[in-house]
Amino acid sequence: MSNDIYSTYHLYPPPQLSEIKTTVVYPATEKHLQKYLRQDAYLICETGEDYKNITLPFIQSQSFSIQWVYNILEKKAEADRIIHENPDSSNGFILIPDFKWNQKQLDDLYLIAICHRRGIKSLRDLTAEHLPLLRNILQEGKEAILKRFGVAGSQLRIYLHYQPSYFHLHVHFTALSYDAPGCSVERAHLLSDVIDNLELDPQYYQKRTLTFALRADEALLKKFQEAGKA
Repeated sequence: MSNDIYSTYHLYPPPQLSEIKTTVVYPATEKHLQKYLRQDAYLICETGEDYKNITLPFIQSQSFSIQWVYNILEKKAEADRIIHENPDSSNGFILIPDFKWNQKQLDDLYLIAICHRRGIKSLRDLTAEHLPLLRNILQEGKEAILKRFGVAGSQLRIYLHYQPSYFHLHVHFTALSYDAPGCSVERAHLLSDVIDNLELDPQYYQKRTLTFALRADEALLKKFQEAGKA
């Protein structure tokens, strides 16, 4: 197509310019497969009571393994990829590149901070008790990324997912210019906003209605439908 100064072409780059990064999950569970299949999505407005009565029992009934998270925290795997660690068992964390980032350029910078403390499943569990941990992640994470990659905190999007893809508290650090998967308004909660909200009300995330999307094949959506909430 050609129109004034605009035109389109099909390009066939040589092998040295056509690398494809691949992540392998083996053996993959049905939940892994569902994660990568295209599905219709539906918004859920989850009240604090809905979380206690529907979501939390559902989470507790699942057996999706997060052993890979514990392997990182215990340095049984990926120890050579750690960018920064605060070893404190309550308020510490490990900062590590996400698999979606190949670390060859900064345009799609993506790191994950995984807290050492176990038992914090998600945003819903956070109270004022966790403010020291969250402040450490925010401040030390920005400092470590600036030191290693030269990217200032004002050029980072730092956020938590709700719902998360796995239920052990972690925080996402991405380049602000990168349209990262899951950074949309119905899933991402800026860490700075989370800290402010907990400073205003220590029980903020136990009370607040949280909106998130569920895919058509997700079992949790069926739970909400059975309860007349979707």
